[in-house]
Amino acid sequence: MLDYAEPVTRLIDELKRLPGVGNKSAQRLAFYLLRIEKADAQKLVDAILEVKEKIGFCSTCNNITDVDPCRYCSSPSRDPRQILVIEEPYNLVTVERTREYRGLYHVLHGALSPIRGIGPDELRIKSLLERLKSGDVEEVILATNPNTEGEATANYLSKLLKPLQIKVTRIAMGVPVGSDLEYADEVTMHKALANRHEI
Repeated sequence: MLDYAEPVTRLIDELKRLPGVGNKSAQRLAFYLLRIEKADAQKLVDAILEVKEKIGFCSTCNNITDVDPCRYCSSPSRDPRQILVIEEPYNLVTVERTREYRGLYHVLHGALSPIRGIGPDELRIKSLLERLKSGDVEEVILATNPNTEGEATANYLSKLLKPLQIKVTRIAMGVPVGSDLEYADEVTMHKALANRHEI
């Protein structure tokens, strides 16, 4: 097998550290970067550095932001009586696209996963409990992912929050709009039936 020059090997190794990028993808990205103009490569470097310098976490909800508190937490049009709990900052964008939710958010930055060594202390749960001490929050909506880790996180939070006399709800799950029932697995079909509502 032919070896690449040391700078190319180093670039491939760094790219492989990105989530979802394997060896072949890292090689393709590295050779793409070799082909583009130096000015375009510099734009990429500048964008990465700018994000690292200017973006931080909101001290209230843990969302990524360039101002603190973030625009959601500081907006007077948001309903402070509801907090929607999500796993990652990019989940917030998905919820906002619906234009249905007008409350506040809380980003956990992950989900419980004993296999990967992620327990309650690794998530932003303590700051959620601090927010609930104000007494203003009437409902916490758990919008963690519908997978093993997300379900475990939702169950853990539900048990933790119930004694606080705050309404705790979970987003409904089931068959996605636009799909066919023949492609739904047993768990998805179970959730769809369990979360059915009257029409």
